[in-house]
Formats: sequence, C-alpha cells, structure tokens
Amino acid sequence: MEGPKGTVAGLPGKKRQILHALVEVYLETGEAVGSAAVAHKQFVGGAPSPATVRNAMAEMADMGLLTQPHASAGRVPTPMAIRDYVSSLRQVRTNAAEVNRLQKRLKEIPGWADRVEESSHELTGRAHNMAIVAAVPETSPVLRQVELMPLGPRQYLMLVVTADENVRNQVVRTGQELSGIELGEIRNYINREFAGWTLDEARAALEQRLADERSEYYALLRKVEVFHAQGLFAGIGGPRIFLDGAAYLVGLDLHLTRERMRELFEALAQKQQLLQMLDQFLQGAQERPAIQVGLGQIHPALNEFSLIGVEAPIGGGLRARVAVLGPLRLNYPRTIAAVMEVGLALTDSAS
Repeated sequence: MEGPKGTVAGLPGKKRQILHALVEVYLETGEAVGSAAVAHKQFVGGAPSPATVRNAMAEMADMGLLTQPHASAGRVPTPMAIRDYVSSLRQVRTNAAEVNRLQKRLKEIPGWADRVEESSHELTGRAHNMAIVAAVPETSPVLRQVELMPLGPRQYLMLVVTADENVRNQVVRTGQELSGIELGEIRNYINREFAGWTLDEARAALEQRLADERSEYYALLRKVEVFHAQGLFAGIGGPRIFLDGAAYLVGLDLHLTRERMRELFEALAQKQQLLQMLDQFLQGAQERPAIQVGLGQIHPALNEFSLIGVEAPIGGGLRARVAVLGPLRLNYPRTIAAVMEVGLALTDSAS
C-alpha cells in the first residue's frame, strides 16, 4: 500500500529503486529525468521496463515525491525523495591516508583558532561547497596564567592566558602606584591559587575570599580586587565561526531572485544565528554525520539547501562543528566523506 502524499512510507522495493535511480540521475545532470534514463540504471533483480518506470513515476508524482516542471519534461525529485535516497546510502568510507595527511598539516599550526580556520579552507576545497567550521567552548575556559606588566603611571597591562590558547590583553588603571614587587605578588597569588580553574570557578572563589576580612591575605586581596573589578576573570574567547566558499553559492543555478539571494547572504552573515542552526541541527543526531535535506524550516532562503555536519572534540575544553552547506544537488558520498575526514583530522590534531 502506498504511503500518504509527501512520504515514502510503504513504497515497494522496486519502486523505491526506481525513485533512487531517478534521484541519482538528477543529482548527476541537474535536469528533469525521463523514464528512459531511469531504465538504463542498474537494478537489483533486473531492470524494469520503460512502461513500468513511467507508471511508477506517475504514482510517485501523485505522492508528492516528484514534480514535473513542464508538461513534456521529465520529473524532478522533491527534497523528500532526495532525503530518502540519502538515508539509503551505505556507510561512506573515509580515506585514512587523507585523514593522516590533514592531521599532520593541522598539527603544524600552533593555535587552535588557526587550525579550525585551516579546516574550513580544506573542507571547502574537498567538498566544492560552502564550509562552516565553528569552535565552541564546552565549559568556561580554564585559566593557564596571568601576567602583569607596567605601562605608565598607574597603568598596567594584564594578560590573561587560558588553556584553549586564547590571550586577552587589557589595560588596567589603578588608584595608586604599584611597585614591581607588588605586581609580582599579585601575579604569583593569582597563578598559584587559580591556575587550572575555570574562569567561572576562579571568579566565584575570589569573590568569596574578598568577603572574608579575616583572610591572612586580605591586604593582598585588596590589590587583586582592583584587577578583578576590571575583568580579571571575565569571559574570554567564546565561539569562533569560520565560513569559507561563499563564492560557490553565487555560482550555483539556484533560481533565486536577487531579493532571495540577498536574504540568503544576510542569514549567513548572522554568525550567532548560524551557530544556533548548527547546534539545533547536530543536537541529538542519531547518525554520524547528521544530514538534513531542505532547510526551509530554519530560514526560507535555505529551502533549496542541504547541510551535512559532525561534531568533533578538539581539546582545550572546545568542540568543533564541522559542516558543509550546499544545494540539494550535492555529491552526497563525496561531501559526507569530506566532512567526516576533516572532523577526524581536526580531532586527532589536538592529541
């Protein structure tokens, strides 16, 4: 029994083979597909006749799985049909040699932010579509060390270094002059007491100590308070998002109006919104990688796009979101492999 309109539920095996053959031809050519092109594909159990293919295509059109741009044209698969085809793909194998090559390349890059940015370039080159790679702190960053240096009268440079390789430079102004010995005492106290703590933990502990006037370090804490008040343990870093390959979107024949294209790039320019989209997309994904065909529910301008992504731990309390955004007509096996390989290399490069 056929499934309801717009679904593939209950579609018999042979008809599903016909559907997937049609999708493959469409992904290869980008043109409406006729029955003859489908009949020439390989089928398990023997190829159906052109008449069988035509009848099956007519039924699937009634189900909302195919559309017909013109009366005399062939059929075009809907996002639902492409989604079913993608879900039927066998496990895509990654290329171990490519993973090792990229891993070595990334390990040569010292900072995590530069490694993540390089990953976005690599992914764009491999997938030939727009790459989105984001590095997001799993928790509050961990303090590695603090350095304090005099700049001028009552002005000091405070360097806060965290384990994720972020460095914040900040000028601190004080009400009184601090000697080199006093700066050393403040720096040593902070590093001795709070190195290895998250900034949130360090901030809470310091505020508790400042409230205890009986502390043997109370006089020193009053000097530390000056730096605390000016952001010693304030949030540092945060999500970093890298987009690469937007030019691929411009070159696609997406049949978008100028207004819709403008909406598309405005949506992509909102990086916080883009990060929320990735989080929503990857959250609770049962398969690796996660694949979504048709993104209209996220933004109207993304209705004709697909997203393929993975989440990868990269050390230093960070997790990366690695994804490719492209048209419905993607080379899905190649793109899935590229996303997987970059995700694996990025994870391994942190070890």
